[in-house]
Amino acid sequence: MDTTARAAGFDPAIASLPPSFRWGVATSAYQIEGAVAEDGRGPSIWDTYCRVPGMVHEGDNGDVACDHYHRMPEDVELIRSLGVDTYRFSVAWPRVQPGGTGPANPKGLAFYDRLVDELLAKGVDPWVTLYHWDLPQELEDAGGWPVRDTAHRFADYSMLVFDALQDRVRTWTTLNEPWCSAMLGYHVGRQAPGRTHFPDAIKAVHHLLLGHGLATRRMREAAVKPTEFGITLNMGHAAPATDSELDRDAARRADGLGRRIYLHPVVTGEYPADVVADLAARGAELPVRDGDLELISQPIEVLGINHYTSSKHSGTAEDGSTVDADGLPVDRELRYGRPVTAMDWEIVPEQFTELLLQNAREYPDLPPMVITENGAAFDDVVSPDGSVDDADRVAYLDSHIAAVAKAREGGADVRGYFAWSLMDNFEWSYGYEKRFGIVHVDYETQVRTPKASALWYRDVAKRVRES
Repeated sequence: MDTTARAAGFDPAIASLPPSFRWGVATSAYQIEGAVAEDGRGPSIWDTYCRVPGMVHEGDNGDVACDHYHRMPEDVELIRSLGVDTYRFSVAWPRVQPGGTGPANPKGLAFYDRLVDELLAKGVDPWVTLYHWDLPQELEDAGGWPVRDTAHRFADYSMLVFDALQDRVRTWTTLNEPWCSAMLGYHVGRQAPGRTHFPDAIKAVHHLLLGHGLATRRMREAAVKPTEFGITLNMGHAAPATDSELDRDAARRADGLGRRIYLHPVVTGEYPADVVADLAARGAELPVRDGDLELISQPIEVLGINHYTSSKHSGTAEDGSTVDADGLPVDRELRYGRPVTAMDWEIVPEQFTELLLQNAREYPDLPPMVITENGAAFDDVVSPDGSVDDADRVAYLDSHIAAVAKAREGGADVRGYFAWSLMDNFEWSYGYEKRFGIVHVDYETQVRTPKASALWYRDVAKRVRES
């Protein structure tokens, strides 16, 4: 496939990125590994959730996924060929500690030991995420994240991985997107474990953050060399639809539950007072105990930001009412009227810039940010020769990397960008219907084929690095 002309061009703003800027690709364990019943791995909440009729598109599951567990060396060579300097991957908790308690499973740890060695041998920096949603089912049976003990079990598990890999891994992320774990898993019910109880979801918010704090403290105390610790939060920019007081308040509430309830305690050691009041009005409470917030807010070296889209908010329903059926203020999400991805997510890169600048403005002590996920699903068309000319994804990446560059120019300290995802994979409740990869995967043959976006991304990273 000739991508020379496409790869040669990119938004001029990207040229302002420094040669030291990190370039990476990202994946998660359940989405790519497969081998769910091999070498002692136990069941996770996603193994269970996928068996519930109607919860996952066409009844898909991660039993095989991209078969990365068996194809890891060739996948690492693929990563090397893309010219990135960092690979962000997650460790499967039930592979390392099948029931969520007790000693490590040696065969499970050995896989990640080999992965790290393979990456380093290829000149790629391993970036570990300790939790990307695959809670051991036994812990969910004991109450899951709404139960405080799960935070302590997470810290124990984290130490099993840290002790095994800390000699070769510099950067450690505790949690990926606690909003998804708490709200989609325990309130909306559209991700594992599929529960729908708002007060429990808010308990999960606090215990996820507590788990981050407990694990970070223990890992830092055990570190034998300079190590970076962080957390990855997903967020979009919540803007008021108009300058009216109702719309501004709707945006405030959306931002409170989507961004500030996670970021504020990590950076300041307090939950936002307005969010606490909003929760009380909904009959929910953050179960904070003495010392919790000090743990949650201990210093970190990096803040991961996952971003896909943004939205506007109105405090007035379509029928003109301002209070919903439960007596709570209306928050109606509105669109910008832009093109959308295959996920029906609007493409609004300028709001990505504003989000990063907002973080920097509101939190002067914010640690350096790295974009740990950004990308798009599109309905890719495979040509007769097997190539994928995904011009829409190239345009998305181009505009969003440029948005990061513009945020840096405006004062936001962003030091890297990781494309989501390295390859097409199991997209949670969407099964295998949605493809985010810059590398195409034929799920029947497991053949990997870099798309035009992968080659464009490789060339842009190379030009910036060599500038």
